[in-house]
Amino acid sequence: MARKYLALLLLILAQTPFAEAQVALPAVRLPTLPGGGLNGLPLQDRLSDLSSDVNPRRLQELRRLRVRDLIRSHRREIEADPNGAAILRGEVVAFAPTEAALERARAAGFTVIRERALDGLDARLVILAAPNGMATRLAVQQLQALDPDGVYDFNHLYMDSGSIAGTAAEPISADSTAATTVARIGLVDGGVDTSHGVFRDIVIHQHGCSGGAVPAAHGTAVASLMIGRSPRFHGVAPGSELYAADVYCGLATGGAVDAVADALAWLVRERVAVINVSLVGPPNLTLESVVRVVIARGHVIVAAVGNDGPAAPPLYPASYPDVVGVTAVDAHQHALLEACRGPQVKFSAPGADMSAANPAQGYAMVRGTSFAAPIVAGLLAEMLHEPDKAAAARAIASLAARAVDLGVPGPDPVYGFGLVGGDLRPELALVGSRAN
Repeated sequence: MARKYLALLLLILAQTPFAEAQVALPAVRLPTLPGGGLNGLPLQDRLSDLSSDVNPRRLQELRRLRVRDLIRSHRREIEADPNGAAILRGEVVAFAPTEAALERARAAGFTVIRERALDGLDARLVILAAPNGMATRLAVQQLQALDPDGVYDFNHLYMDSGSIAGTAAEPISADSTAATTVARIGLVDGGVDTSHGVFRDIVIHQHGCSGGAVPAAHGTAVASLMIGRSPRFHGVAPGSELYAADVYCGLATGGAVDAVADALAWLVRERVAVINVSLVGPPNLTLESVVRVVIARGHVIVAAVGNDGPAAPPLYPASYPDVVGVTAVDAHQHALLEACRGPQVKFSAPGADMSAANPAQGYAMVRGTSFAAPIVAGLLAEMLHEPDKAAAARAIASLAARAVDLGVPGPDPVYGFGLVGGDLRPELALVGSRAN
């Protein structure tokens, strides 16, 4: 029975239709698609029916099934940690270890397989391989015992937090041109298809994959919602300069902690004040240490809270202190059924009933907290141009003051301070159209 419900929910998420949406200040126009429904019924009606029958805890199984499938398909490179999260097999990540600690590790049979200098954070990561025959769980425990003051953890893999449903219609904007917004925004995600028409004449700096990013649907969609600009489509901060770090490079083993940490360090070096991370995963001591340093240096990290459902435990990095966690709402300003909840939710933004750029010059329907986070990131980037801790706090407070309160009065674990993202204006679309 549970498998039937999961299959039905996956089908719904994969075929999300697009309807009218109206949200309030600050004024931003994002693309939407015409309404429709699954089997003739509007999505909201189908989700209402589903929510009355399905235990919200079942939603957590969606990502667990995805992780399980990933591990089964790549057993040589990936395994599960004690809680079932995906990790790189046999690897332990050490944050800023001392030379004495590394010597003790080598004496115990560990080997250094690679290092990442986190220039800009004045730190380094050292990835250690466990001795032959030692379980990764025991390897972490032994290294921590050898160096009680050190930071050691699994090399967890972090995943996107949204669904993309094939090629969609291209929205027609009421305006023939989109105004350019002067901002610099950081992105930690999959690769961006910079050849897409919505990125024409926009400056995009890329990092990772040995200098050659691999375009991905998720990274392209998120980037378009932030900076996309064309006569028929534009994001929240159209024309802004983008610093995009590809942490996947088209590999199943992508999204590992050391790659995410390297991406954050690069953005710190480039002095990009606002960084969007639409990725989710388990708590990790190394990633937490990196995030803490980045925020302490005046940068803002905006992150999707995840789609494991309202009963799910917190996901990271959105749940680390001072990270701006973002949830998603639909066209009716209702929190998505699958959106996580809790004190980590700082803002809500549109995350369904809209389209985004897709590789190969197309457009796709998108749904999930992944696609709400870049809207908040774009709004904050317009206010914060340089890393500055005090200015960052003022920008977040300013956005909170402008948010539209939803749910119970005041900040709450469903909508945070409230809804931001402006006026979503639904427009007719040309089915099957492509970027100019």
